[in-house]
Amino acid sequence: MNVEREVLIERDGPVGIATLHRPHALNALSLSTMKALEAALTEFEAAPEIRAIIVTGGPRAFAAGADIGEMKDLASGKAARAALGEHLARWDRIGRLKKPTIAAVAGYALGGGCELALACDLIVAAENAVFGQPEIQLGVIPGAGGTQRLTKAVGKALAMDMALTGRRLSAREALERGLVCRVVAPEVLLDEAKRMARRIAELAPLAARAAKLAVAAAVDRGLDAGLKAEREAFYALFDTNDQAEGMRAFAEKRAPAFEGR
Repeated sequence: MNVEREVLIERDGPVGIATLHRPHALNALSLSTMKALEAALTEFEAAPEIRAIIVTGGPRAFAAGADIGEMKDLASGKAARAALGEHLARWDRIGRLKKPTIAAVAGYALGGGCELALACDLIVAAENAVFGQPEIQLGVIPGAGGTQRLTKAVGKALAMDMALTGRRLSAREALERGLVCRVVAPEVLLDEAKRMARRIAELAPLAARAAKLAVAAAVDRGLDAGLKAEREAFYALFDTNDQAEGMRAFAEKRAPAFEGR
């Protein structure tokens, strides 16, 4: 495991793991941290042997928010746009990665940390995880997609409550409201995320990407557009070797050997 700025990088077979590593600051997402994280995830995206990606943090904090020290002296909207435009765009680009991404969250996932988890495709939470968008307490609102992705995940009523009051969700509440997909003991969090990632990695990679796009279309567009995107992706997969291998293997009652072609 090597340090790339404030992010630890690990490759575990077909799984790429990026670990936020600013424990002294509860993994606050500084300009340099997000730049390093995006670089790591872009590297995983380009590596053909990597089929799934995990983003995680420490036992006390996945990421406790943005680095407020880098924002507090910005004196105008124009200044904020100039200083933070590229920074905030990194959440968008992480959300557009083609390979499946899993956020493994322990401890605090607040503000930009919550938004980072939301930018991933799946969130696995430790029992001590806490999610929130407390930006209103700083006189601002979520700026890295929180108002949009959170609302789509948990619905208007709860998103309004979180955005307007700073309400936080426990891991169990987050599971009940559809923000996370699994809750596990803190000591097995990364193992569970790796199990999920390896399961994704052993299945058809082109179908995984198509499923990710189709599900995202259902969330990000109207139903008709989402159904059209799903149907187009479904038909397109019939042009792939993996589709033929997968169906052939099913008929022959054997494990498929997917190649990503």
